[in-house]
Amino acid sequence: MLFSPQIPLPLEPRQANGFDDFVTGPNAAVVTAIRQFRAEPALCLFLQGAESSGKTHLLNASCHAARDSGQTAFYAGLRRMPEDAYSTLEGLEGMDLVCVDDIDACAGKAEWEEALFHLYNRLRDNGGKLMLASRDRLSALPLKLPDLHSRLASGLRLRLHSLDEAGKLLVLERHARSVGIDLPDEVGRYLLSHGHRSLATLVRSVERLQLAAFAGKRRITVPLAREVLRG
Repeated sequence: MLFSPQIPLPLEPRQANGFDDFVTGPNAAVVTAIRQFRAEPALCLFLQGAESSGKTHLLNASCHAARDSGQTAFYAGLRRMPEDAYSTLEGLEGMDLVCVDDIDACAGKAEWEEALFHLYNRLRDNGGKLMLASRDRLSALPLKLPDLHSRLASGLRLRLHSLDEAGKLLVLERHARSVGIDLPDEVGRYLLSHGHRSLATLVRSVERLQLAAFAGKRRITVPLAREVLRG
């Protein structure tokens, strides 16, 4: 049941995003390479990008695209797991695609590095694919297992660039529609200029705006956005 292509996995992000929902911005070539990865001979893809640059979205989209094509896929976000949960990576060699997010959170931890190393080898032996995402470049990760570093370095390495203000505004507008509201342009720009610079925090501000509007039966306006940011 856990590995069914039709059933969302409990380790996945709450919102199932696809490639068509991703705001590409300066990352068109990166997104194309990720979409084509399952047809490439390379076993491993290493995706690096700053916080809130879209790594989780793209790994999640890759899992759903694999399942839509009849393959099996598994997503694991290491930053959300207990430190001793490295056994989660065992028994995945039968997957067509395994996506491991936030490996920077576990770099330097012997048990996790061993688990990743053996996962790589088992997927290689069984014809599977491995995608990993990290905030840090591979060369900057404090990996203690040289063989793991060499295996990851042998695959594709891609870097996501942060969105400009127009791209962030488009992300906020799309997310607003997904939670059932329209975000006026002036409200989105107010959030960008007065809110936290982290895109993930800005997205949460949109969700708080939606709750405040629904609870108070109010329109989405700059004054309401001001209240939400202050609150």
